[in-house]
Amino acid sequence: MKRQFLWRTCLVVATGLVAFFYILSVVTSKTEDGMSLIAEPERIELKRWATKAEALYLSGDKVALNQWLEDLKQQENTWLAIASFQIKPIAGDEINTATIGGYHFGRSIDWKIHLYFERNPVMEIPFFQTKGSFLIKLPDRMRPGAYWLTTKIVLQILLPMAILIILSIWLYRHIITPIHQLEKATSAFSKGNFDVRVKKLLGNRNDELAHLAATFDQMASQIGELIASQRQLISDLSHELRTPITRLDIAVNNFETNNSRQHLERISRESINIRKLVEDTLTLAWLDNEKPIIQHEDVDLVDLLDVVIDDAKFEFSDKKLILETPNNAIISNSSHQALCPALENIIRNALRYTPVGKKVIVKLYEKPESYCIEVTDQGPGIPEQYLNKIFLPFFRVENSREANNNSFGLGLALAKRLLNSVRATISADNHANGGLTVLITIPITKM
Repeated sequence: MKRQFLWRTCLVVATGLVAFFYILSVVTSKTEDGMSLIAEPERIELKRWATKAEALYLSGDKVALNQWLEDLKQQENTWLAIASFQIKPIAGDEINTATIGGYHFGRSIDWKIHLYFERNPVMEIPFFQTKGSFLIKLPDRMRPGAYWLTTKIVLQILLPMAILIILSIWLYRHIITPIHQLEKATSAFSKGNFDVRVKKLLGNRNDELAHLAATFDQMASQIGELIASQRQLISDLSHELRTPITRLDIAVNNFETNNSRQHLERISRESINIRKLVEDTLTLAWLDNEKPIIQHEDVDLVDLLDVVIDDAKFEFSDKKLILETPNNAIISNSSHQALCPALENIIRNALRYTPVGKKVIVKLYEKPESYCIEVTDQGPGIPEQYLNKIFLPFFRVENSREANNNSFGLGLALAKRLLNSVRATISADNHANGGLTVLITIPITKM
């Protein structure tokens, strides 16, 4: 597993937090700079006061000028003055006053005001028509940054807290949403809804939680198929048992009649049939449940087929059985116990539906990395729509192939599952000249 969720979470959290705090620092700095400047209306008012002071100063009416300054001082509860200066050289080169300007007694109204200083600064507004300046200690009402403390708390505490809460909620939802989906699916599955799936509900996610959902879906699919198969198997078994049990009951009830020997034979035959049906069903259920992979010995398919063919010829002596094989065909990591009953069921099934005097051909040949066994009979064949169903338990095509009374439709189903246990495959198709051809493909070597 590539731990995509871990790396994605680290990327989002680390990159997001670094970017967030960088942006927060920039915003805080810009906000502080913006709040450090005197507001435009106050700057205009300060310039207007300076213009008024310069006009009174140029008029030469010092009494009026002092009175106006006193009134303004009382109005704004501050300190103010007018300063005039001249630059006088003491030594060295001649000073160009046009180049260096004049000395400053205070701060320009366009400069930033330090928000952390307790005292208000003295502001200087130079006169236009004379060498002098209007000086005023910045009134409290004009001091910028009145809400700086509140703004600082919002930017450095409340805003990061809100962003982190939102990020936590997003992470929580990102993690909990698929878990909730899994919880709902598990609850639905436990109530018998075996079709429930989770992966499709997670969209395009491809992380550990998506892999967990895919694993759950795979488990749900397998368990659902298994339970459905078991239910169908039990239903089919109960249906198949009714007929032999009924015949057994009739034979038992009539045992004491004149035909007791005939009824005893019927009881024996039906008991054998019932036992075989139950044993085959239990074997089929075990193969379906466990899906074992049996590979612990080397097998010569030629020798195995010779034994199976000899037994089949003895059992079906009224039919021809032709075997075509190479000198040997050895496969590794396989099992006699799985291959032998599977081949017996397939060959006997072909002989059972082949008319008397007709033949069944069994061919063994080699292909790259596998051996193939073809079993072709001369029976009636199977309708195309049923070819994929003949390997299902208890399936019989009564209308197309005359069923034997001792056949319960388990032979091919067992054969397929036994072959699957050695990683072999089986398929069926109608032969061009009539009859059915069953093809078995067995890998030569299994790693």
